[in-house]
Amino acid sequence: MMRIDINADVGESFGAYTIGDDQNLFQHITSANIACGFHAGDFNVMNDTVRKAKENGVAIGAHPGYPDLQGFGRRNLQMTPREIYNCLVYQIGALKMFAQVQGLAIQHVKPHGALYNTAAENPAVAKAIAEAVYDTVPDAYLFGLCNSELVKAGKEAGLKTASEAFADRQYTDDGRLCSRLLPNAVLKNHDEILQQVKEIIFHKRVKGISGGWIPLQADTICFHGDGANVVEHTALIRKALEQENVLVQSIGALA
Repeated sequence: MMRIDINADVGESFGAYTIGDDQNLFQHITSANIACGFHAGDFNVMNDTVRKAKENGVAIGAHPGYPDLQGFGRRNLQMTPREIYNCLVYQIGALKMFAQVQGLAIQHVKPHGALYNTAAENPAVAKAIAEAVYDTVPDAYLFGLCNSELVKAGKEAGLKTASEAFADRQYTDDGRLCSRLLPNAVLKNHDEILQQVKEIIFHKRVKGISGGWIPLQADTICFHGDGANVVEHTALIRKALEQENVLVQSIGALA
């Protein structure tokens, strides 16, 4: 039986601002990437999101990003490896304690946005992230883009890793994510998203922007929690996968 984890970015609301429909999204995902207050989220939202994940049986993960609330963590910041390490220890540590007081452990860590994309290609940044994860939650998985420097760094640090593919993002011809500034970088049509997910799971490949196939081996598939109709998409796609005898479980349960 084929198996896959479905993850989504959640806990991105802060203060008076609501982002995403986490309550309903939790019914269809198996792993949650919880914002840690630097690119989105706040201390109240973090605690509430951990509680909602627990109530829905969804595994929790830290989703640390660059300290860039105004840019939602999607702008690349010039930070040294030491700064990145400290930035991640701070964020992971905060979520770790919110989880601990509710009797949970962090299943995984997945960097957010520009930090994630930089770590996919920059070995020094990837190493700083892997070291921060190992020093704070050494039993957690490190999520990284398939075939990326981040997955490589995680393995070298002695971490468990999970290679990630994206249900709703267009890929470059070298297997990276297309910039959101490009047209159609984010897939919005249900049939397109379902077809991409099926190619990833059943054929271990994804189509690049020029139409060629890129080989990949994904352990987990991401849906963006702030994406248009993401609740509907995750519900329908999970149902379609289960109808084809794909076991949908959290990455920890799949191990």
